[in-house]
Amino acid sequence: MRKNFGAKPYTYPQPVFIIASYDENGVPDAMNAAWGGISDDTQLSLCLSAGHKTVKNILKRGAFTVSMADAEHMVACDYVGIVSGNDTPDKFEKAGFHALKSEFVDAPLIEELAIAVECRLVSYDEESCRMVGEIVNVSVDQRVLDEKGKVDLEKAAPITFDPFSNRYVKLGEVVGNAFRDGLALK
Repeated sequence: MRKNFGAKPYTYPQPVFIIASYDENGVPDAMNAAWGGISDDTQLSLCLSAGHKTVKNILKRGAFTVSMADAEHMVACDYVGIVSGNDTPDKFEKAGFHALKSEFVDAPLIEELAIAVECRLVSYDEESCRMVGEIVNVSVDQRVLDEKGKVDLEKAAPITFDPFSNRYVKLGEVVGNAFRDGLALK
């Protein structure tokens, strides 16, 4: 027996992306978004409405970063999603975030968030709210790397959004090996 929820944007996992940009004066801004993901080998797509200060900044500067929210900074990550930069111009600072200038795009990296995708704006459709960015670089703070230089999931502690109950969930348990375990059925 199944329960029908109707046409809803309910999927797992939904990332908790923190999108950052600079405004016209070089002041960093950030917002929280869950509707996005990889859409090509070198592209990331997001669904962001045009009214967001961050979107206005991106359209002016042509660049943005997408950081993975983590368990340690969940409160700050939630804060930048519930407060508008249109009304609270210092919300980046109030969240306790510190900006690092990206070497690759005209957008800030968030020092507190260890994993970031640095993007150059490819397109934005105001009608569908679809923003596409070209992935120029992925940067990872060494504090979340293991001894082999790979991301340690436990150290990174990324979170996802649970749309069924409006909660954040920490990723963690490994249940298999991609592109290998399925070979048992071949």
